[in-house]
Amino acid sequence: MAGKSDYFGLDWIVSLILAIIPFTSWICGVVTRLQEGKIVAAIIRLFGGFNIIWIIDLVFMITQKHIFRLLNI
Repeated sequence: MAGKSDYFGLDWIVSLILAIIPFTSWICGVVTRLQEGKIVAAIIRLFGGFNIIWIIDLVFMITQKHIFRLLNI
């Protein structure tokens, strides 16, 4: 089931696989924030999102089946 909150509208399982790989998750996170027009969130994700936000995204992908939006800017 593709969701608006998954990476690029992909299925949950594909988004989960992308989220597990740290570098891929980081790039996908930045790109999806830019696509949503959330420039500040993309910049924060670009410079500080590789560690903590990656873990939060991964936990939410597994437990809630969607990507966590830390900053709704």
